[in-house]
Amino acid sequence: MSDVMIEARDLSKSYGSVAALRNATFEVNRGEVVGFLGPNGAGKTTTMKILTCFIAPSDGTARVAGADIFEDPIAVREAIGYLPESTPLYTEMLVLEYLEFAGKMRSLRGDALRNRIRKVVEETSLGEVVGKSIGELSKGFRQRVGLAQALIHEPPVLILDEPMSGLDPNQASEIRELIREIGRERTIILSTHNLAEVQVTCGRVLIISNGRLVADDTPEELAARAGKPRFIATLKRNGHSAAEIRNAFSAIEDAQTVKERDGMGPNELVIEVVAKSQQDLRAEIFHAAVSANLVLLGLEQRGENLEDVFRQLTTQETEAAS
Repeated sequence: MSDVMIEARDLSKSYGSVAALRNATFEVNRGEVVGFLGPNGAGKTTTMKILTCFIAPSDGTARVAGADIFEDPIAVREAIGYLPESTPLYTEMLVLEYLEFAGKMRSLRGDALRNRIRKVVEETSLGEVVGKSIGELSKGFRQRVGLAQALIHEPPVLILDEPMSGLDPNQASEIRELIREIGRERTIILSTHNLAEVQVTCGRVLIISNGRLVADDTPEELAARAGKPRFIATLKRNGHSAAEIRNAFSAIEDAQTVKERDGMGPNELVIEVVAKSQQDLRAEIFHAAVSANLVLLGLEQRGENLEDVFRQLTTQETEAAS
């Protein structure tokens, strides 16, 4: 059995003269949790709708769990659990009634249906609300109900479109943890424009901009590939002005930029030194602090974060397309 669960080849979609998706080619393997990242209007939802057979591409094709979206769309739908951005829930139903309805729509009956409901309620931690009306639930619990209906037929592939949209930080954290747990047994594509979700949830990132795929890598490799290292030094002011402290580090030959900001304490200053290339400047920063009679409270190295990489890649693509 192939490990490739999603295979897209030259997917394109146009609406009149507007190209929403342009020659997208990618694969997702069994057991991967992949973040599909891009600005609003970049083509993420269009790709999700093509993969779920909701719309047809203008060009190209895709296979899901070995089934072709044109030749066997029923098998594709059977292989996918889909959570759209606006979860379609019947708010007048009890959670249990809704899951029974979703299961029957997936041709589950009798013991098989009851066993699957019991399993997804456990997986999504819905036990305390299973007898409640969906309309009474918080947004976080409604998202859990949406995930439960996507899982009801035990699909090998999950496609989640903006699953943390509208959730507060606590609710979003709970859903992220739930997705990580579910992803241990399934292939997941998580479509989002939220960088924090991708960094903590996904092992791989696809970045789309202006309808084109512009990156395919792990979050760590993307950051390492695109950025120069940054060094964060926390110092005691001890009567020194910010300008004096900044100048002490601006003299480092391999420093590209030096910025300062207030530290956590009232007498602390944080200096950020960005290297010109890939140099390790920690020794130079330490010697600069000693030479200027500064007390160094902390020093750490950071790569460029995913937000920097995302902005760089999507800006380049927008400029190239204009």
